[in-house]
Amino acid sequence: MTWRKSSRSSDSGADQNCVEARSFEGQFQVRDSKLGHESPVFELAAPEFASLLRATSARLPRRAAAAPG
Repeated sequence: MTWRKSSRSSDSGADQNCVEARSFEGQFQVRDSKLGHESPVFELAAPEFASLLRATSARLPRRAAAAPG
């Protein structure tokens, strides 16, 4: 049950607004990464979590694709 931080998160600078998520008993839990253990935890069913991911990714600027190495 390890928390996973968003790949869009940075550990420094002004962009520290981030969430963490984990799978838990067939559902997903989401929390604020800045608050860690003090954060409220929101439990979402798989379809709700998928909707959350779609909604947030639609609002983010697209990242440039990495050049093939």
